[in-house]
Amino acid sequence: MVSFAASQTLSIWKDVAGIAGNIFASGLFVSPIPTFRRIIRNKTTEQFSGLPYVYALLNCILCAWYGSPYISSNNVWVTTVNSVGAVFQIVYIALFITYAEKAKKLKMFGLLLAVFGLFAVVVVGSLNMSEFTIRHIVIGCLSGASLISMFASPLFIINLVIRTRSVEFMPFYLSLSTFLMSSSFFLYGLLNFDPFIYVPNGIGTVLGTAQLALFFYYKNAFGQDSREPLIESFT
Repeated sequence: MVSFAASQTLSIWKDVAGIAGNIFASGLFVSPIPTFRRIIRNKTTEQFSGLPYVYALLNCILCAWYGSPYISSNNVWVTTVNSVGAVFQIVYIALFITYAEKAKKLKMFGLLLAVFGLFAVVVVGSLNMSEFTIRHIVIGCLSGASLISMFASPLFIINLVIRTRSVEFMPFYLSLSTFLMSSSFFLYGLLNFDPFIYVPNGIGTVLGTAQLALFFYYKNAFGQDSREPLIESFT
């Protein structure tokens, strides 16, 4: 009876962490909106790159597939957050292709096809693995590696902040959203006993903490604020 009650409590807190992670992830998903407002207003992609959106789409669909019942159990919140994220990235990519120059259009369209082609190979290959455990490990490693690389992408900003002693190029709310989302899914992974979730999100939590610590240190030391265009540089 005690073990059942403990299991129920664990399940409730796991769902709370998963829901919180989904909510905090919205801050990351909407962060490129200022960039695309500018693109739509000027009817050109200017010097913005579409590669981050393509890579974010690949990361989202890989992680969404990992969270599906075919690959892992009790990871519905992983599937929901990454499915929503994939939709956002597809919209951003479509807008980018619409307003990009012809050469960029062809490049982005080719990359988009490559992403879906690679994902199709991953899905078919994983479904052909008869052992559920092997399928879980292989896709878990792929999604975990992809997620770690996404969390590591702001490292150049951290290096820039330290080198310039300025938080001009570090968007506070983006850093805060990253920290809150990764820490929520870190707890979710721990409560679900899933290393493919808590390891990459644990790394994301550490990096998010470092970003926030640097922001407050240099902001208080030099009285600076980050600017809105920083969101554009992240995307």
